[in-house]
Amino acid sequence: MSTTDHGRSGPAGEPPGGSGPLGGRTPYQEVQDSPEFAALRRRFRRVVFPLTALFLFWYLLYVLLADYAHGFMSTRLGDSNITIGLLLGLSQFVMTFAITTVYVRWANKKFDPAAEELRERIEGVR
Repeated sequence: MSTTDHGRSGPAGEPPGGSGPLGGRTPYQEVQDSPEFAALRRRFRRVVFPLTALFLFWYLLYVLLADYAHGFMSTRLGDSNITIGLLLGLSQFVMTFAITTVYVRWANKKFDPAAEELRERIEGVR
């Protein structure tokens, strides 16, 4: 016998739990393979990947402008010492907070209730 995760023992190559009602699979593996969990994962990715791509695009645009458009980035606004580059740099912080706000509102309204419902169903809390 070999030692597996969390110090449990089982035959070599067999997941902890041996042969039982789940056929040697843990409840977590069953959930991971369920269509409900797959749908939840797709829902998460449909929101998080575009938000991440948006942020990375904005950041890359800023870096490229800073490196290759010195004249544009150093353009002063009016008679002040504020430049377009400074405003775009500060907009990185604004973008971070905006994306975080969008994600948190979405998660609280759409994702977390569905994840909680799945958890309760699986754990048999209801």
